[in-house]
Amino acid sequence: MKELLFGSLFFCAAVSVAVHADEVGSVDTKFNLLSPDDSIKIEVFDDPAIAGVACYLSRAEKGGYKGVVGIAEDTSDASIECNQVGPIRITDELGEEEEVFNERRSLIFKRMKVVRFCDTPRNTIVYLVYSERVIEGSPKNSVSAVPITRWAGTDADEALPVCQYKK
Repeated sequence: MKELLFGSLFFCAAVSVAVHADEVGSVDTKFNLLSPDDSIKIEVFDDPAIAGVACYLSRAEKGGYKGVVGIAEDTSDASIECNQVGPIRITDELGEEEEVFNERRSLIFKRMKVVRFCDTPRNTIVYLVYSERVIEGSPKNSVSAVPITRWAGTDADEALPVCQYKK
């Protein structure tokens, strides 16, 4: 039984997305007298397969004693804004629907995920953030789109990358 549990945990760790988000800032939303306040955190991460794109996430985080020990269930509220921050280079083949970021939102059952899509006819990269639960997810979501355009100061003769799926 131990081997099965260890194998399952190892598999889950191996398939999880290892993108790290850096904290940009936060604001408190609820005062808690003797424990950390509830807050809204702003984080940023770079798309692991598309250089030149950064995504900013804002999300609610529970404070209190449960938040300190990591057993509080954070709300499903999250927002995303992705932007071109440099010349766009697609560094890896893109799948039809790829998870580019995920984060635990409760002790076991809830995760916040960011999934990337390609809008090929418009040559645009689309990002969706949502919460997923083992039993029931949330309809709360946010979407952001980044058109692939020429970055100022780059060679005008250089071909733009094309947002398309691997074959």
